Amino acid sequence: MSGIYIHIPFCKQACHYCDFHFSTNFKQKDALVLALAKELELRKTEFKNTTVKTIYFGGGTPSVLSIKELDFLIQTVYKNYKVEENPEITLEANPDDLFQSKSLHLKNNTAENVSLNAVENLTDLNFFQQYKNIGINRLSIGVQSFFETDLKLMNRAHNASEAKKCIEEAVKYFNNISIDLIYGIPNASNQQWLENIQTALSFGIPHISSYALTVEPKTALESLIAKGKIDNVNDELAQEQFFILKDELAKNGFEHYELSNFSKSGFYSQNNSAYWLGKAYLGIGPSAHSFNGISRSWNIKNNIKYIKSINENTLPNEIELLTKNDRYNEAVMTGLRTIWGVSLNNIVSNFGLDYKNDILKQSEKFIKEQLLYIEDETLKVTTKGQFLCDGIASQLFKID
Repeated sequence: MSGIYIHIPFCKQACHYCDFHFSTNFKQKDALVLALAKELELRKTEFKNTTVKTIYFGGGTPSVLSIKELDFLIQTVYKNYKVEENPEITLEANPDDLFQSKSLHLKNNTAENVSLNAVENLTDLNFFQQYKNIGINRLSIGVQSFFETDLKLMNRAHNASEAKKCIEEAVKYFNNISIDLIYGIPNASNQQWLENIQTALSFGIPHISSYALTVEPKTALESLIAKGKIDNVNDELAQEQFFILKDELAKNGFEHYELSNFSKSGFYSQNNSAYWLGKAYLGIGPSAHSFNGISRSWNIKNNIKYIKSINENTLPNEIELLTKNDRYNEAVMTGLRTIWGVSLNNIVSNFGLDYKNDILKQSEKFIKEQLLYIEDETLKVTTKGQFLCDGIASQLFKID
């Protein structure tokens, strides 16, 4: 098994664009943490003969958990699974959780006569160290933008100042840090986007994940656009900003190893790379997905029902047995998104010669349009085709 993903379904507030499963009601948090631990115990036999290489806390907002809660879950993994030495352990975090405010310092400071100025100048030097002490060695920080207008439009819980200050502190303790940035935001100019990238680079971080703002069904963003309160996203602007991102990061030594991910050498996300390479993984928590090579399962998207089911020793999931075409289509989709491409030799080994012949035939028009190319028996997307990658992949699928 490549790794374990643990979904923490809580957020302080709802971002306008997000369609992930989460709750802003924290009443069930303690019960849910216990349920996560119990699901880890219940499912240990599924991967008893494999080694865990990564542990990934995603969400939601995992940084709303306390150090003790995170440590409890990490130790539960170690108690129930074989874990390789020095696994990659990632925590997704929001800047407002990492940059602790005055209230935290006042609460933790035993001196009664601390001046306000002294508190403002304090940084919780032990906070990041505590993460390291429990084994977390990689942070993925949800910055999204360094501009207040963007953050307000997206309804993020942090401000630009908190974003910068938390990264300034984080780099003192962690060398493996990724930040998220969103492009294609309405009314955000190309110059503003360039400044976002340059600000990120100024911190010396080795990894950036960047996504186009998309309008998902039933989100606040969809509603606000429909009501005319926010301009709709502009695909042409998003495409321009995608190539600005590629060019600027390439100039600064970043490798574009997956459509939305850029890294300095040696800092690829091991957890996510395993997904893209088709390795098995275990998803724990409400809405979490798992994959074992032949089937996929997903947990119920309801915190209360999830907790109740786990407490009754019943896994609250659905299982889909993947057909040969399902597995082939996924290999094509994930492969084209990465620098590794789609190995034609692997297609023959895993699916048969007919599948290779089919993908070569279906690829011809995209090769002529310079959107795809073949190199060393591997089908890859050209720079021109990258922004259209998912659409191209879908046209190469085999339908049952």
